[in-house]
Amino acid sequence: MNGNVSLPSNMIPIASECVATDLPIGGELPRTLNGTLFRNGPNPQFPVAAQHWFTGDGMVHAFSLSDGGASYRNAWVRTAKWEAERRVGRPLLSGYTSRPAPEVTFADEGVANTNVVWHAGRLLALEEGHLPIELDPATLATRGIQDFGGGLRGPFTAHPKVDPITGELVFFSFSVDGELTPGMRFGLLDAGGHVTRFEHFEAPYCSMVHDFAVTRRHVVFPVLPLAGSMARQLRGGPPFAWEPERGSHIGLILREQGVASLRWFRTEPCFVFHVLNAWDDGGRIIVDVMQYDEPPLFPHRDGTMRLPAPEARLVRWTIDPAAGTDAIAMQALDDTAGEFPRIDDRRSGLRHRFGAIAGRSRPCGGLDSLVWLDLTQGARSRFTLPEGDGFSEPVFVPRSEDAAEGDGWLLATVFHAAENRSDVAVFDTAGLENGPVATIRLPHRVPAGFHGNWVADAV
Repeated sequence: MNGNVSLPSNMIPIASECVATDLPIGGELPRTLNGTLFRNGPNPQFPVAAQHWFTGDGMVHAFSLSDGGASYRNAWVRTAKWEAERRVGRPLLSGYTSRPAPEVTFADEGVANTNVVWHAGRLLALEEGHLPIELDPATLATRGIQDFGGGLRGPFTAHPKVDPITGELVFFSFSVDGELTPGMRFGLLDAGGHVTRFEHFEAPYCSMVHDFAVTRRHVVFPVLPLAGSMARQLRGGPPFAWEPERGSHIGLILREQGVASLRWFRTEPCFVFHVLNAWDDGGRIIVDVMQYDEPPLFPHRDGTMRLPAPEARLVRWTIDPAAGTDAIAMQALDDTAGEFPRIDDRRSGLRHRFGAIAGRSRPCGGLDSLVWLDLTQGARSRFTLPEGDGFSEPVFVPRSEDAAEGDGWLLATVFHAAENRSDVAVFDTAGLENGPVATIRLPHRVPAGFHGNWVADAV
């Protein structure tokens, strides 16, 4: 590991892969939890001091639960970049993008470091600049780029949405006409993995569109003023910077009609990394997002950063195509600062009642709280860790296939700073404030990552 790297303790990458069985368990692991929690995040093989957190090589962690027991394995996603760097024993790229320099001879497959999803019998490691990379779900071995029979090309998204009714995977991508260009795509993969829609459209400007929203009838694209500029990058400036004067543009299309139905709405400058969920409410479209006044982790055009970093809070957008205006309404739903919102995925694209976020209880601290929100009753339950400890993104698992919405467990990794180690914690949503019903002690620390998903053994 490069000794020049200075990072918060749980953002320091780990240097090993392992397999561990019969993990120690505190409490009692529910015996109906049978499946695997897959998580992905950046873990550079050869860290460098100037590296942005978003650019590290993907490492997938698999926490497998069965009949009250647990096992673990982790592995780097072996992209062409990872393989080339392993051969020479040093980093070959360190900038924000993973585009190879002219003298580098490996293919540009990205770093596959942001999410890991299951679709059409395939486990896919994702990031927003490149095609999915398929992994073996049992061993995490890298199988290679997955373009679904040639139906996909160019960038993909780290945040596709599974329609729980049709089984379709709804996806999008930005900068599809080259780096830092305003072209975008919208597409659909059916439940069998066949591309049934793949359409191009132009955004008002190049924006980092990390997530989007999907309902049964609509798709919503937030083009927000974290804007990309090739001219600025060529001058040595940041490729993406906060440009609030561009305003926020919200694209809306009808799923059945595709981009021919595209319409743009406007709102004040803001930024969103992650969407909780969206649904159709009569003729209106409701979108719940974690909204910032301006983005953290990225600079203004002059290279300066806002400090302390802005915080995100849960906000509801209401889009009314029949209102005769391109403005959207905004309503704050909860004042908890946090990130990584999740719902019961059986309600994806449908009206939801419950949601979870990784919250922040201490100013300038980490994500130290797990928060369960009842948005119908306006109620909130919370469990907070000791200072210095932190939660990953929570993932909901229903108690049974036919359980009511929100009846089940939240799974998250927990970093214990004083011991420099990690657990997986299992919380019952009916009593989250009481603490975990079970903790799985892991063989090593799991670095702070991004996203993951539960795949049941039955799937």
